[in-house]
Amino acid sequence: MLEAVLSLGGIGLSAALILGILARKFAVEVDPREAAILEVLSGANCGACGYPGCGAYAKAVVAGEAAANLCTPGGQGTITQISRILGVAAVGMTRQVAVVLCQGDSTKAASKYRYLGLADCNAAQEVADGPKECPGGCLGLGTCARVCPFGAIEMTATALAVISREKCTGCRKCVSACPRTVIRMAPASSAIHVLCNSFDKGALVRKYCKIGCIACHICVKTAPAAFVVEENLARVLYDQDGEAAAAVAKCPTLCIRDFSVGYPQGSTFPPSEVPKTERKEGEPSAISAIPTKFNKRVAVPDQKDEATLERRIA
Repeated sequence: MLEAVLSLGGIGLSAALILGILARKFAVEVDPREAAILEVLSGANCGACGYPGCGAYAKAVVAGEAAANLCTPGGQGTITQISRILGVAAVGMTRQVAVVLCQGDSTKAASKYRYLGLADCNAAQEVADGPKECPGGCLGLGTCARVCPFGAIEMTATALAVISREKCTGCRKCVSACPRTVIRMAPASSAIHVLCNSFDKGALVRKYCKIGCIACHICVKTAPAAFVVEENLARVLYDQDGEAAAAVAKCPTLCIRDFSVGYPQGSTFPPSEVPKTERKEGEPSAISAIPTKFNKRVAVPDQKDEATLERRIA
């Protein structure tokens, strides 16, 4: 019995020595900067940087294969920390947020058929190009909300996705998940957007959506430097949108939205705050103020209710 115990002990000791020698010989050295960078990253593993995870991104940064300013969830603070670890000057980053370019919920946009399948936008899109008449509108099944790791997306009671500018980190996961490319990235400093994703002519848009862009060019006439109409769809020129607010109340279908005034109907997100430096004191906004459910007075378009919209496009 004693001989067996000694024999097994000797075998175990020999194996341990061999494994220790091999581990030392074939050990892969890890740059301590890699571990330090991984420590300061957000840990979201969202892939916004273009790498499969935070670990892969940290390794690429140390190897000089990736820039230090690609972690959008971490923001400028993370960029500064990474730059300090690398011993280089910090590079600035323009923060971007995701925007759902649609307000056509179940009360404003027509449907082709009643969808009873899997509650997933990609699955619904496979059935006759989706149940919504508008070819580019939000399908409202919440795929984007489920993939968002930061809880920045809510689904309204009338099936419309709305993204909070304050909570969005710009990881782009929702952009990749949307089968209709109705979610786009925009500068966080811009609060005014044309919330429409249809390239159809105005006459057709009127037939299936009460709040879509009809390419009337009124926004361009009101603020020519801030808007452009291309392929039957208006869009904001974000790099020169200082005059864009003047066109919000002029839009006949109310498809231009100022998020500093409020999010689309049905959203529980409070109006987005815009730094004072981005809005000049005394600048005319062509809007009036009425009480809202947020228990404070905020500016809203002159058209005070949906009935006004119904009358204007009838």
